[in-house]
Amino acid sequence: NGGQTNERGHVLVLPYPSQGHINPLLQFAKRLASKGVKATLATTHYTLNSISAAHIGVEPISDGFDEGGFSQAGNVDFYLKSFRDHGSRTLAELIQKFSNSATPVNCVVYDSFLPWALDVAKQHGIYGAAFFTNSATVCSIFAHIHHGLLTLPLTPETAPLLLPGLPPLYFPDLPSFLRFPDSYPAYLAMKLSQYSNLNQADWVFSNTFEELEGKEARGVSEIWPAKLIGPMVPSAYLDERIKGDRGYGSSLWKPLSEECIEWLETKPSNSVVYVSFGSMVSLSEEQIAELAWGLKESNMYFLWVVRDSEQQKLPKWFLDSVQEKGKVVTWCNQLEMLAHRTVGCFVTHCGWNSTLEGLSLGVPMIGVPKWTDQLTDAKFVEEIWEIGVRAKEDEVGVVRKDELLRCLKEVMEGDKSKEIKRNANKWRDSAMKTITEGGSSDKCIDEFVQHLMASYQNLNGL
Repeated sequence: NGGQTNERGHVLVLPYPSQGHINPLLQFAKRLASKGVKATLATTHYTLNSISAAHIGVEPISDGFDEGGFSQAGNVDFYLKSFRDHGSRTLAELIQKFSNSATPVNCVVYDSFLPWALDVAKQHGIYGAAFFTNSATVCSIFAHIHHGLLTLPLTPETAPLLLPGLPPLYFPDLPSFLRFPDSYPAYLAMKLSQYSNLNQADWVFSNTFEELEGKEARGVSEIWPAKLIGPMVPSAYLDERIKGDRGYGSSLWKPLSEECIEWLETKPSNSVVYVSFGSMVSLSEEQIAELAWGLKESNMYFLWVVRDSEQQKLPKWFLDSVQEKGKVVTWCNQLEMLAHRTVGCFVTHCGWNSTLEGLSLGVPMIGVPKWTDQLTDAKFVEEIWEIGVRAKEDEVGVVRKDELLRCLKEVMEGDKSKEIKRNANKWRDSAMKTITEGGSSDKCIDEFVQHLMASYQNLNGL
């Protein structure tokens, strides 16, 4: 009913244009739409056509690279500056366009990587809400650095890092940018810029939940007052309250789901190892060879996602020699794979979205973290939530086949595997409960919607 939607508010949702950021922000847009708020995703021209979700409007803005997106820019620094300049202008035009319609925008929910969006919202006299796509733990660490409460680089001598609400973090548990601040200066600057104008934001949202990281979030709430609204995983896998919500509704790659599902269907329950390192991680040829040997020698069934750009790194002998036991695909719908009864374990880079998906679907994990926040996430998977193990790298940073074999046996076969599976089921139930009606995250989202509704009626003079 059109009248009612108009009274609930109109939120523009602005993600950073990579798969790991579009997914949770688009999912948040769907949650808001399911509660009667009009939600429009504003995304770059290059990613526009890869997004289609029921009840969500999609509008283009510019990052200055409309033909090829980030790869056209080729440099993080250059890309972010261009996105800020072009994005600010085109976001303002979009807000302007809606201000003359029946549904003016009254809030911009922006990816915390894009703090300039808050400035644009404020210039137009509307609400701005930051959305953080990392764990509360990682947000806490960077907030402390931004506020000068921690200095870089963090060294083995200063470990463990002891911050309010967090468990002791040892050197291997820390985001790589903090140990080697010169390794990716532009990314580090972007991570810190998330907090630059945060005191002006009307809300701060974090894709985590009370039961999972409430203590961690409370420890930093004075400088990072986040509302925990996760996990932002499609509803079909959790509370089923959004009809037909089986995927995020955005894919920058073409998935091969039917083929994967047909292959899985013929395998016994909990017997398959699903291996994927997400959309960004690039592994060395040496690391890929070690994983290949480990999977072959495990003699377990496995489904391994190796992106097109990584395929040439696979050892020549590999594909022919594992036809019986394994399948290698370029991309697939990860949620469908993790939800499948035959998948018993998830070998992951421990990016935050993958970690939340594994946890929400109750799949035991083997963490093979490579950089940024993945190292911290992997520590929590193994030691804090006890839903998996973390593979140890050798002195040159490679996880060897014997180490992978040790982890596979522990998660799939040993006594410990039963305990890990029990914990995984417990966290799955917890994730389901938090987003269901009356759950902690659901309440936070409802409060936001109530507030938007009240202000919208004032805005429209109702």
